[in-house]
Amino acid sequence: MVTTGILDLQNYLSRHGILISFSGRFSQTIIEELGEAVKKYLETEEHPKNDIFNVFSVFVEQTQNIKNYCESKRASDSYARIANSCIVTIGKCEDGNYISSGNIIEKVDAEKLVTLINELIPLDKIALKKLYKEKLKQELPPDSLGAGVGLIDMARKANKPLEYTINGIDEQFSFFTLNVIV
Repeated sequence: MVTTGILDLQNYLSRHGILISFSGRFSQTIIEELGEAVKKYLETEEHPKNDIFNVFSVFVEQTQNIKNYCESKRASDSYARIANSCIVTIGKCEDGNYISSGNIIEKVDAEKLVTLINELIPLDKIALKKLYKEKLKQELPPDSLGAGVGLIDMARKANKPLEYTINGIDEQFSFFTLNVIV
């Protein structure tokens, strides 16, 4: 029954400190609207401006990364499956706020993503800042959607190392989840 499911969902959200959650296809408009809702909510909770900026910034980076990944698969037969698998949640935890996002990815793309994140995890703030500046100076590949600094920037804003999981779905797909605590 739907009403029981909603109550169960509310209880789950409350137990996990989830303030905002969205599941479905990301568009630029949805990202902007949710971003504004995030800022307004955090402002009503009287968070310091720097904390609000960091949560907002990581939220935008995560959702843009997912949107860009989905767009890169537009010509694929699996585009609809990938594009409809997107989710982002923002919540409270002992160490601050967390932004968690996830989506289906093709297994062939997982290795590069894991390599990028694993290179960032052991770096301290000084090393992350240096890497960020180096990446900004590099020339962009012709098919690039950005400077490749999004994960680095999230790691710079995070209170703890980035956390991720990759769960296999079938022979072709996995579900990738990224958690950032700010």
